[in-house]
Amino acid sequence: MAAILLPQQVFNVPAGVSKSYFENLTGPVNASVTVQNNSTFSVTLILTHANGPTINYVIPAAQSLTVVVPGLLLAGLFSNGGGATFGYIQVAVATL
Repeated sequence: MAAILLPQQVFNVPAGVSKSYFENLTGPVNASVTVQNNSTFSVTLILTHANGPTINYVIPAAQSLTVVVPGLLLAGLFSNGGGATFGYIQVAVATL
């Protein structure tokens, strides 16, 4: 099995706004998602995957998170900490 590293995406999400950064409309795929939050407010990573509930991770200001997600369908960010958030998100997907 190999992986495809998708292009790094810079995000700048206003307070109270959510945005999708990865959608797999052809079906679930095993993936890893990395978020680097460079702002002074927390950002929530929202992951939707096959055969399970939606998972939310709150990433504090100036912190990063990498998570492996089997069956990923959607990865998005929600700026919930009282101000705009910025940083980058990157997804790597598994291939056969």
